[in-house]
Amino acid sequence: MSTSVSPVAADALGPPAPVLSFGPVVLPVPGRPVDLRVRVSAPATGTGLPVILLSHGHGPSNHLSSLHGYAPLADFWAAHGFVVVQPTHLTSRTLAHMVADAPGAPDFSRSRAEDMSHVLDRLDVIENAVPHLAGRIDDGKVAVAGHSLGGFTAGLLLGARLTDPETGTKADLLEPRIRAGVLLAAPGRGGDVLNGPMAQQWPVIGGVDFSTMTTPALVVAGDKDDPRHFTDMGPDWHADPYTLAPGPKTLLTLFGAEHGLGGIAGYDAAETTDENPGRVAALARLTAAYLRTELHPGDDAWRTACQALTTGPDSFGRVTSK
Repeated sequence: MSTSVSPVAADALGPPAPVLSFGPVVLPVPGRPVDLRVRVSAPATGTGLPVILLSHGHGPSNHLSSLHGYAPLADFWAAHGFVVVQPTHLTSRTLAHMVADAPGAPDFSRSRAEDMSHVLDRLDVIENAVPHLAGRIDDGKVAVAGHSLGGFTAGLLLGARLTDPETGTKADLLEPRIRAGVLLAAPGRGGDVLNGPMAQQWPVIGGVDFSTMTTPALVVAGDKDDPRHFTDMGPDWHADPYTLAPGPKTLLTLFGAEHGLGGIAGYDAAETTDENPGRVAALARLTAAYLRTELHPGDDAWRTACQALTTGPDSFGRVTSK
């Protein structure tokens, strides 16, 4: 497979701008065991900028599961016109010694989603705290993206409902201010298929109902992402947020991709089992193009990126929609 990206795909998004990255912005939240800290990345120029809330996963590294992770995506999105806000959720390894006994541990499923609502509630505070950003955000154009456990969080914000496996309590964490989302290697269904060795440690993973996830979303799944620690269903499990949710939804299946999707969690991250810079670059462009088109109806960035990157012998994946 080619590791280069067609210049046509890049042209659809325009030339990259220099990026300003600032953090942490500290937001005190009543009842949260530690303050909510976020990093903000934005293009150095431009106004009317849409926002992407980026939810980190829960990998083995100490700092990628925090506001310090996912630079390959955050940098690209910011360079192409988005304001990217990255919170450190309570599941972060950087906070493990401080929140181990806090209510909601260890998965903090509700807290992770609520972090994003807190960010939106105080978007004006964030905007004014970041140098050269005041007055440049369009708070009517907001999207969410998340990888792995972050994809689980994004699904809740997009309308998937959660049933606590221990208490049976149902939670509706839909965030109506979010207009579109991207789920990257997100967990799939529960029930009998959730039969792997990690299922008992993370039972909340199986408590999601995708049938209520009505907000438009792009679901990204690697065709080599084998989730055997949760299920013997195979890579198709990660396509469940597309398969089991109502439209409008789009599924991007990345060829040869494992759970790291080529290395999106960080530059040169040793934990990436399928390192592929070309795949990461293609995914960054495709996700940026998808969100641009969703947030700016009529923009043809998504069509152009798909034509360049998901067709022909050197395609990075395939796209299906409903």
